[in-house]
Amino acid sequence: MTHKLLALYGLKWNPFTPDVPVEALWTPPTLDHFRWRMEHQVREGGFALITGDPGTGKSAALRLLAHHLATLPDVQVGVVVRPQSGLGDFYREIGALFGVVLAPHNRWAGFKALREKWLAHVEATRYRPVLLIDEAQEMSHPVLAELRILASTDFDSRAILTVVLVGDGRLVQEFRREALLPIASRIRVRLNLDYLTPKELLDWLRQATDQAGNPHLMTPELMTTLAEHAAGNLRVLSIMASDLLALAARRELRQLDQKLYIEAFAQRQLAGPLHDRRIPLEIVQAALLLAVARRTLRSANAAPLAPIATLHYIQPVIHELLIEPPEPGYLTYLRYKLAAVAPEFAAATSHHLP
Repeated sequence: MTHKLLALYGLKWNPFTPDVPVEALWTPPTLDHFRWRMEHQVREGGFALITGDPGTGKSAALRLLAHHLATLPDVQVGVVVRPQSGLGDFYREIGALFGVVLAPHNRWAGFKALREKWLAHVEATRYRPVLLIDEAQEMSHPVLAELRILASTDFDSRAILTVVLVGDGRLVQEFRREALLPIASRIRVRLNLDYLTPKELLDWLRQATDQAGNPHLMTPELMTTLAEHAAGNLRVLSIMASDLLALAARRELRQLDQKLYIEAFAQRQLAGPLHDRRIPLEIVQAALLLAVARRTLRSANAAPLAPIATLHYIQPVIHELLIEPPEPGYLTYLRYKLAAVAPEFAAATSHHLP
């Protein structure tokens, strides 16, 4: 199907999958300033933070940042791939990233060897090594505390490592705990990725199709419709677009248009497909909670999203959750946030739907 799809539409790759080349990724307007700040921070070291709800583009932003830092001379970048590790495995992974052989039974020797390696790099290049950690909300408090101590020397007056932590709202909540306040107070550069406006989602769609080699893959009307019905979420938008592309390829259509969208989404009644596909009630509840939260928990200056006029608006969110089920801790966090600003919505999403 993949080769047929690419050949049928003259695409170099599927523009709606997460593994598109980094050079083809859409750059959010706020990321340019963040990358500029990070260029300066790698000379000084310290902590940086990228946050945002699931589907707002955190991992893509981290890919763009890693690619940008790799173009700077003498900047050494390491990526932690298992943030949930305990202290022992954390040291093993950091040692492997920076070419330091560590003895598991002698943590002090590993601590000393890593700092000596980083200090030598700083003295030789004036750049701090960079450590990128995605899904940082999964890190334990002892590991975060160890990382804070590892990253500085001379009574905390000299940073020898640049650390970029990336996570969702749970990470922000964790940093309010007393045990992690020392790290929270050291975060010098922050980037919060909010839900996008329909115009920004439309820009994403245009760049995605253009970079993949077929700017006329979709009609302008379909692009506008998708951007307006994706709940401000890049992941929801890409899932909807990918579904339409697969359906169009199956029918061997020349172009994706509004008619295809109506057949695939707009004419579906929610109750029937949910019953036929045996969608669990907890998934429907979670989708409603996410749809409400994405429209309520937005920054004051963010453009408003379309209201949830019909249950059709949560259909893409259900699809998203079926692919990647929600974590109970994140749903509890959303209910807590909603209870603070909109108690009636929080209560409604805590009970069975009528």
